[in-house]
Amino acid sequence: MNIQNTIETKVKEGFLALYNVEIPTVEFQATRKEFEGDITVVVFPLLRYKKGNPVQIGEDLGKYVVSTIPEITNYNVVKGFLNLVIDDAFYTNFFNAMYADESFGIVSPKADEKAVMVEYSSPNTNKPLHLGHVRNNLLGYSVAEIIKAAGKKVYKTQIINDRGIHICKSMLAWEKFGNGETPASTDLKGDKLVGNYYVKFDQEYKKEIAQLIAAGKTEEEAKKEAPLLIEAQEMLQKWEAGDEKVVSLWKTMNNWVYNGFDVTYKNMGVNFDTLYYESDTYLLGKDVVAQGLEKGVFYKKDDGSVWCDLTDDGLDEKIVLRSDGTAVYMTQDIGTAIQRVKDFPDVGGMVYTVGNEQDYHFQVLFLILKKLGFDWAKQLHHLSYGMVDLPSGKMKSREGTVVDADDLMVEMTTTAKEISEELGKLDGYSDEEKAELYKTIGLGALKYFILKVDPKKRILFDPKSSVDFQGNTGPFIQYTYARIQSIIRKADFDYLKPVSIELHEKEKELLKQLELFPETIQQAATNYSPAIIANYTYDLVKEFNSFYQNVHILGEDNQDKKVFRVQLSKKVADTIKHAFSLLGIQVPERM
Repeated sequence: MNIQNTIETKVKEGFLALYNVEIPTVEFQATRKEFEGDITVVVFPLLRYKKGNPVQIGEDLGKYVVSTIPEITNYNVVKGFLNLVIDDAFYTNFFNAMYADESFGIVSPKADEKAVMVEYSSPNTNKPLHLGHVRNNLLGYSVAEIIKAAGKKVYKTQIINDRGIHICKSMLAWEKFGNGETPASTDLKGDKLVGNYYVKFDQEYKKEIAQLIAAGKTEEEAKKEAPLLIEAQEMLQKWEAGDEKVVSLWKTMNNWVYNGFDVTYKNMGVNFDTLYYESDTYLLGKDVVAQGLEKGVFYKKDDGSVWCDLTDDGLDEKIVLRSDGTAVYMTQDIGTAIQRVKDFPDVGGMVYTVGNEQDYHFQVLFLILKKLGFDWAKQLHHLSYGMVDLPSGKMKSREGTVVDADDLMVEMTTTAKEISEELGKLDGYSDEEKAELYKTIGLGALKYFILKVDPKKRILFDPKSSVDFQGNTGPFIQYTYARIQSIIRKADFDYLKPVSIELHEKEKELLKQLELFPETIQQAATNYSPAIIANYTYDLVKEFNSFYQNVHILGEDNQDKKVFRVQLSKKVADTIKHAFSLLGIQVPERM
C-alpha cells in the first residue's frame, strides 16, 4: 500500500471517528512549493458531507492523521488545504524496496484472470501501410503492452481485409497492365507493387469514365458502366464461386503483400500473436442471426431482410442480413467476435483499434452482442483515434497520395541523422553504430510524437519538429537516459549497498515521481491511453534534469549521498526504459 492509500484510509477513518460521517473519496494534490508538505488533502469537497469551517476540519483531520500514521511527521492548514509532511525515512525505505525490484510497476497476471484481445493494424491487401496505419499500429501495440504490464494476459491480433472489390481492382489491373511483373523482377516490396496497380486501376477507370461522359452518358451512368469496374465485379463473383484461376492469382498477390507487411511490421517494432482473414470470416455471423431471430433480438422485414431495432437505446435500426441472404459488415463483425472467444476461451474482453469514423459502428456492434447475451460483450472497447494530418494535406490511397509507412520511417531516420550530425555529438562511433542510433532516435521521435497525444485527438505530424533534443520529445527523453548511463559508467565505486541519508528537496521530488509509476501504468491501462505513460515519462525526465542541475552526483563529497544519488539516477533510467518499452520505443546507451 502506498502512502496516499494509507492517508486516504486514515482520513476516511478520522472523518467517521470525528463527525460520525462516512465519505466515499478523498481528493489529493501536490503541495504547492511555497508551503511545507509533500502531499495535500483538499478539504473543500468534504464540506458536502459535513458543514463547517474548512480550516477547522483540516486541523481536526491533520491531528488525527499525524497521530495514526507514523510516516506523517507534521501538518499545516492553508485555507481549505491540509498539507502533510512525510518523513524522509518513508522515502528512503520505499526507495530501497523499489531499487531491488527489477520489475517495479509491472504486475504479473493472475492465473484465473480473463485475457484481453487487442486488435490493431487490420490492413487491406491492395496497398502498403500508410501514416494512418502507423498511428493505428503504434496505439494498438502500446495499449496491448500496457494492459499486459497492468496484470492481464493479452493476445495481439489483426483481421486482414483480403477480399472484396478493392482487392479485385488491384488484381485486374495487374492482369491487364502488369506484364508478369513480380516483387523479385521489379525489386519492389510486394505490398508496394500491388498498391501501384490499385492506383493504376483508378487512373484507367477515370479515363473510361471520361470517355463515356464524352459519348453522352451522365457521370453516374459512366461510373457504373465503365468496363473496368464491370470486369472487377465479375472477378469478385468468380472469386466467390471459387474460380481456380482467380483464386490462384488472389493467393499469389496476397502473399506478395504479406511479405511486404512483415518487413514493415518488423521495422516498426510491432508484432501479433494471431491473425484472422476476412476471406475466412466474411460468412461468419449468419447462424447467429438465426439464433437472434428466435430470441427476438432481430426481426425480419417483408422483403426478407433481417434488422435489429436499437431505437429504444437511442440508436437506429441496423440491417444484419440483406433480403438476398448475404451478410453485411456488421454480421461479419458479430460472427468474428464470437469466433475469437471460441478460439481463445480465456478471452474476457476485446479492444478494437479503429479510427473514429467507425465510432457508431462499434456502438452498434457492442450493443447487439450484449443483447445476444454474451457476458464478455460488457468488456468490449473501441480504441477510437483521430486522423493524422500532414502540413501537405489529406491522403488518398487510390490516387497514390498517401504517406507510405516505410518511406516515413526512412525519412525519420534521415532527419535524425541530419540533426545529430549538426549537433556533432557522435565522435568515436562506427558507421554501423551511427546507423543504428539514427534509427533508434528517428523511430523513437515518431512513436513518441504520436503516442504522447490523447488517442481521440487529431494530430498534425511534423517530422522535423518531432526530432528535437529539447522539450516534450522522444529524443529529449532518450538523451536523458543516455546521460544517466554515462554517469553509471563513470561511477568507479560500489553503489549497490542500501544507504540512509537526509534527503535533499530535489531527491524527494524525484522519489515522489518514481512512486507514481505503478499507478500510472494502471491508469493508462484503464484509459487505454499510451499518452499517460508518455507524459509521465516526460515529467520524470524533467524532474531528473532539475535534480541533475541542483545537486552534485559523482562530485559529491559525502560517500553515502554519492551512492544514493547514483542509485536514484539508475532507477530513473530503469523506469524510463520500462516506460518507453510500453510505448515500443528503444533507448540508446550512448548519444
